[in-house]
Amino acid sequence: MAEQKFIEVRGAREHNLKNVSVDIPRDKLVVITGLSGSGKSSLAFDTIYAEGQRRYVESLSAYARQFLDMMGKPDVDHISGLSPAISIEQKTTSKNPRSTVGTVTEIYDYMRLLFARVGTPFSPATGLPITAMQVQDMVDAVMAMEDGTRAYLLAPMIRDRKGEYKKEFLDLRKQGFQRIKVDGTFYDLDEPPTLDKKLRHD
Repeated sequence: MAEQKFIEVRGAREHNLKNVSVDIPRDKLVVITGLSGSGKSSLAFDTIYAEGQRRYVESLSAYARQFLDMMGKPDVDHISGLSPAISIEQKTTSKNPRSTVGTVTEIYDYMRLLFARVGTPFSPATGLPITAMQVQDMVDAVMAMEDGTRAYLLAPMIRDRKGEYKKEFLDLRKQGFQRIKVDGTFYDLDEPPTLDKKLRHD
């Protein structure tokens, strides 16, 4: 049987809902929005979540069910395409000025995991997707460039450390290197920058 692509709600009448029917895409981030009192919570929590939680608890053994509170059946004709459901309560229990919606609702760690595993990171400099590359992938990318294209091959030596690094600049020049990138700016090693030893540099 093909996997259902929508949560289908038919004839929802919980609280102030007036016989609402709606198809909600599965495996998507869906926002239910509207005016205060329009029935957002009645649809999301009191209908969809309540039925998903009720069905899940009913599938457990009688022994397991005695430890769980099962919500009542919502006033709805039919709901299909449901998975076991969770809900996150909206509350203000923290007065920490650094708190965010994610940390207060304790969903931050889950969202971080979701974006790390499912999301596609983009370079803020180029706007292109960031992908993992093997050595051969890098070689192929360089070889695919047009003749005469100038490319920089960079390797980090100093990360967020204090110092002047005059000796390091001299050693690099002796090894045949021509340019360096310091604090985001390129310099010719014939004229290296003068750094403040009290500041941190990259």
